[in-house]
Amino acid sequence: MEGAGASRRAGGRGTPREPGAIRPITRSPWLGVGGSGRHSPPAAKPGRSGIIDNGPGATPGDEIAEEAAAGPPPGEERLSRPLPGAVRQRVVEVAAELIGALPAEDVPVPLRRFARFERRKRAKLAGQHIAAVLEKDDGFRRRVAEPLRDTQADLVEAVEGGDVPPAADPVRVAVLAYLLRPEGWTELVEAAREELERSATASEEEHAARRVAALKDELAAARTARSAEVDRLRAELRESKAEVAELRRKLHEARTRYRAAEERAGAAAREAERELAAARETTAAAEKELRKLRGRAAQAEAAAEAAKRAAREGRNVDDVRLRMLLDSLQDAVQGVRRELALPSTIGRPADAVGGLEPDRQAHRALPGRALSDADPQLLDRLLTLPRVHLIVDGYNVTKTGYGELPLADQRSRLLSGLGGLAAQTRAEVTCVFDGAELDAPVAIAAPRGVRVLFSRPGQTADELIGELVRAEPPGRSVVVVSSDREVADAARRAAARPCPSTLLLRRLGRG
Repeated sequence: MEGAGASRRAGGRGTPREPGAIRPITRSPWLGVGGSGRHSPPAAKPGRSGIIDNGPGATPGDEIAEEAAAGPPPGEERLSRPLPGAVRQRVVEVAAELIGALPAEDVPVPLRRFARFERRKRAKLAGQHIAAVLEKDDGFRRRVAEPLRDTQADLVEAVEGGDVPPAADPVRVAVLAYLLRPEGWTELVEAAREELERSATASEEEHAARRVAALKDELAAARTARSAEVDRLRAELRESKAEVAELRRKLHEARTRYRAAEERAGAAAREAERELAAARETTAAAEKELRKLRGRAAQAEAAAEAAKRAAREGRNVDDVRLRMLLDSLQDAVQGVRRELALPSTIGRPADAVGGLEPDRQAHRALPGRALSDADPQLLDRLLTLPRVHLIVDGYNVTKTGYGELPLADQRSRLLSGLGGLAAQTRAEVTCVFDGAELDAPVAIAAPRGVRVLFSRPGQTADELIGELVRAEPPGRSVVVVSSDREVADAARRAAARPCPSTLLLRRLGRG
């Protein structure tokens, strides 16, 4: 029996309790409840059961429980302890199942109101009342045992004959003994109780043994895991030590190479200083020789002037002397030329001016050269050229068309339009953005047919556009879309065709 304390029914004094709830019983002649022990309740007041306190609002079933608690007739066998829980539950279930199958007039009056309940609910809520009626009403108890005579005939015969098979279920034997009440039925119930207690003890011991085995397995696994972890840590320590040794060796080699490089750099610097000093000395000597030559040239010029005067005066001797002087001067100049290692020929200034020769092409024809930059048809004409490469200055276009949007939205809107343009024209499209505008790397899903590039740190988008234009082979049509004057001029110099950003925005707006 379950519960801790008996609550009164609704309508009476005290706290209401659920209908059919079972109060704790420790002394009763029915279901073998009685005797004394640590679970025995205090003595009942006169006129009331010491096991079931019905209260002022008692029901007919509570009155039956009080009558049953009055005690059995003298000489009748009774249990010294309550029925085992499994036996009591089975007895109540058998009676509850019979109540649902009986006609209403055959059901004891206290139990008729429970006959409409579902069987499990009936056994749960009406257990106390069913137990009380079974203890008081011998006829009802025998009627409950009748179905068991049919279903368990052999076991019923063995119980009534006092020859219970050793292999019989102790719960069934105790249920039949309680319902049939043969001679010595209390001994059968007590035997069943002892068997159930031994089974419970054996089950607990088996559970404890399994738990101990499991704990031993866990301990062994933990030790194995700890050993493996220790081995792993030791291996990692060895690897770390080897790595540190290798790093130290590399550091030593790097320091050695650095010192050797410093020594080579010092030697090279000293050698350069020596060569510079020698060059300075050579230059000073050459300048000294040049001054001498200039003096000789001045003397030669004076002699030549004198020779001219002598020639004008008709003095042949002076002409001979002048010729001899000029020859000497010429020989001296050739000696200085050889000493200074001057080239035998001198380039002419016109040779340094570049230009195309007559048998070569005068210029590269720019795509769409016949159309002006402001012509609305310029971009459409350029996109019809075979294998044209369209290079777009991204932020120049977006800030011209929709600069009020955030940079991320500007990029998404422009790339979406370029994706449609690439699909329509099948042109190669490259969109260049300035990487300096980014605070952190961005993930951009470029549309199909559109190449998206950001300039590297220290590089502008204009410089990256110039690299793209110069990377194309001569003869391919390249169109640079930008309203930046410097970008447009650089594109023209690289034989590409510039196009204003407004024309691309108009073309994208047209779809």
